[in-house]
Amino acid sequence: MPDRFRLTLAQLDPTVGALAANADKARAAWAAARDAGADMVALPEMFLTGYQTQDLVLKPAFQAHAAAELARLATDCADGPALGIGAPHRQGRRLHNAWHVLADGQARATVLKHHLPNYEVFDELRLFAPADIAGPYRVGPLRAGTPICEDAWFPDVAETLAETGAEILIVPNGSPYARGKHDVRQALMVSRVVETGLPLVYLNAVGGQDDQVFDGASFVLNPGGRLAVQLPAFDEAVAHVDFVRTPDGWHAEQADLAPLPDAWEADYRAMVEGLRSYLAKSGIGRVLLGLSGGVDSALVAAIAADAIGPGNVSGVMLPSGFTSRESLDDAAEVARRLGIALDTVPIEGARAAVAQALAPVWGAAPPGIAEENIQSRLRGLMLMALSNRHGAMLLTTGNKSEVAVGYATIYGDMAGGYNPIKDLYKTRVFATCRWRNAQHRPWMRGPAGAVIPDRVIDKPPSAELRADQKDEDSLPPYPVLDAILEGLVDRDAAVADLVAEGHDPATVRQVEALVYGAEWKRHQSAPGVRLTARAFWLDRRYPIVNRWRDPG
Repeated sequence: MPDRFRLTLAQLDPTVGALAANADKARAAWAAARDAGADMVALPEMFLTGYQTQDLVLKPAFQAHAAAELARLATDCADGPALGIGAPHRQGRRLHNAWHVLADGQARATVLKHHLPNYEVFDELRLFAPADIAGPYRVGPLRAGTPICEDAWFPDVAETLAETGAEILIVPNGSPYARGKHDVRQALMVSRVVETGLPLVYLNAVGGQDDQVFDGASFVLNPGGRLAVQLPAFDEAVAHVDFVRTPDGWHAEQADLAPLPDAWEADYRAMVEGLRSYLAKSGIGRVLLGLSGGVDSALVAAIAADAIGPGNVSGVMLPSGFTSRESLDDAAEVARRLGIALDTVPIEGARAAVAQALAPVWGAAPPGIAEENIQSRLRGLMLMALSNRHGAMLLTTGNKSEVAVGYATIYGDMAGGYNPIKDLYKTRVFATCRWRNAQHRPWMRGPAGAVIPDRVIDKPPSAELRADQKDEDSLPPYPVLDAILEGLVDRDAAVADLVAEGHDPATVRQVEALVYGAEWKRHQSAPGVRLTARAFWLDRRYPIVNRWRDPG
């Protein structure tokens, strides 16, 4: 019996719904594996349909189309290595998340997912039926077992496969990025290796899908948990891994280990790749944004320039009577350093016209938030008009702190199609700007150097909707606010917990009230890149009408 097994890992980026294009990517990976003399090529979970499909996978026509593409793929890849690929599988009235092993023109094995995640961004119990644990299948000289993604987070599937004769574990995944998640994945996979004594292949997808970014970073562990192969994070890669039979079972030959980014680089890369994928997969080549001279819009401009190149990014400064000379200069300097276009469209004339039109019905109350918000909504109107005229998607620029407490104007500065910093608290915005100024990577399409002036980072944040306005007039200082929000939102901490941590009780209750009161705004906000395991939208789902407040 041969004592070597070559497995090609195809860490690739599918597009949801692009069935033929995804199949073509699989064919190309299979051809590379064939040319390299591989016994098998493996692709990630649900690769043929893209992931996550949400309710699209429930459409019978979509399921039929996926099945037809899978059959064509089996026929086209009959003469060569086996091809493992994720795609849905229907059995009677039950739809399954499956991984198909194609060989000799047909599906030689169909593995059905046993554990269906139903937490954070996952809702698989809505879409798929759980299946019994399947046994191993033969491929080339060995018997392989395939726990699909979540199946490897628990010991039962891997242990059953080992007990029924599997000699290697191949784990296809659609695992989206969250800060610190790679360490969690690797620790869990080491546990499976230690429990079973088998080598394990962890294969993840890359690329963005709506709010989620799949970060790749696939790896291979040998018995004992030693890392034998590490693929890069976020980049597509096709790698050939050689396994050798030894008296102690199969072992992967040691390969070069790709370095992985630290948490700051990983977050920034996720924001860039999320925006880049969202635009490319939507067929959009240009973006614009309101460039206010503030730190949030400066960071979004840098992310956009790094994602699609400065020549495809336009900034618009929309000054009112409250816009400072410093803000005008700072917006111009950000645009100059990034190399993006900048237009200036004053809104004072439009504001005066709206005030005149409303005067007969406005009443005699002193000026307040209503007048302030007219400015923001005029900016949203003008930016959307420019977006429509020039075919450039409008980016919105609210950070997680503002999104959390509703410190944004609905139909104003919340207008836009995508928000790269939606899951980045304000204090991390400041730190991320400094990180980007000090770092440059080959995947960044914007210029190197300090692209965001220190003055933009250091000055007190202000919406500039009234004279001498500062964010801290309405909110606690951002270090305090973000610490409370991290507790309330990310940790589900009680008010009493935060008070015990040293926070002022009245401030905690103020922030809690703002978070609950802003739910209706978040339901209408643009999608944005998920960076944490507690991002707004799928990770955290709250009612809009909610009279409960923590009594503690």
